[in-house]
Order: sequence, then C-alpha cells, then structure tokens
Amino acid sequence: MRRFFMGFALVCAALLVPAALTAPAQAEIFIAINKSAQSMSVVVDGRERYRWPVSTGRDGGPPSGAYRPERMERTWYSRKYDWSPMPHAIFFYHGYAIHGTGYVSRLGRPASHGCVRLHPAHAAILFRLVQNYGNSRTRIEVADTRRMAGR
Repeated sequence: MRRFFMGFALVCAALLVPAALTAPAQAEIFIAINKSAQSMSVVVDGRERYRWPVSTGRDGGPPSGAYRPERMERTWYSRKYDWSPMPHAIFFYHGYAIHGTGYVSRLGRPASHGCVRLHPAHAAILFRLVQNYGNSRTRIEVADTRRMAGR
C-alpha cells in the first residue's frame, strides 16, 4: 500500500511540475509613445488594445527612454504652469506625466510644455488600466522614431 501511495505521489508531481514551469508570464501593460507620429499605443497582455493621438512637448519633451509609472494622481494641477489641470495623471519621470487635456483640438501635434496629453476619456481609461495592473507591471516607452523598440 505504501508503494502505491509513493507511486501515486510521483505521478502527480510529474504532471504538476511541467504545468507550473510553463505557466503564462504575469500580465503586463506596454505604453508606447511615438513623438514623431504624435500617437500612443497601449498593449495589454501582448495585444494592442488602444491607439490614440497625443500631444507631446513643443520642445521635444518628454525625453526618449523606457520608464515605469512613479505615481498616479486622479486630480492634479501643475504648480509649474499656472495650476493647469492634469486629470488622470500618470507621472513617470521628473515631473513628466501622461494626462488628460482640455485642448483636444491640439491632439496629434506637439503642443504641451513636455507632458503627454490625451483626450480626457482616453486618459481615464489608461489611468484605470494602470491602476488595475499596477505600476510594476506597466512599462512606458517614449521614442522619436516611427519604429518603436520592444514591438
């Protein structure tokens, strides 16, 4: 009887170990900001879910690079730029943020002081996505080129 239980335990272990080793990777959000095209692509779990027009900085900001969200503020006002509203702000590098804007007519071309502006409805969607997945499972990439790295 003891041999039976030992054999049964070995068979169960043999079946469970490969399943544990091949478990899917943790879910992730990839936000690709293309300053040349003035667009943002949001990839969730490896599939593009959204592509939106944005406005980045007139002087080329934010800096190109790879980031993670540092903090999130549902309601924020810029102390640097006359208390301008920054709804659904996702801060990612030295005060640079992705946030909603009231200047939706300017989306699709550089117009900001350096942040990434989105339509307010899109900013709310993105904010909720990042909030649900978490900062550690969200990557933000800012690039000047038509071809985005990591894609």
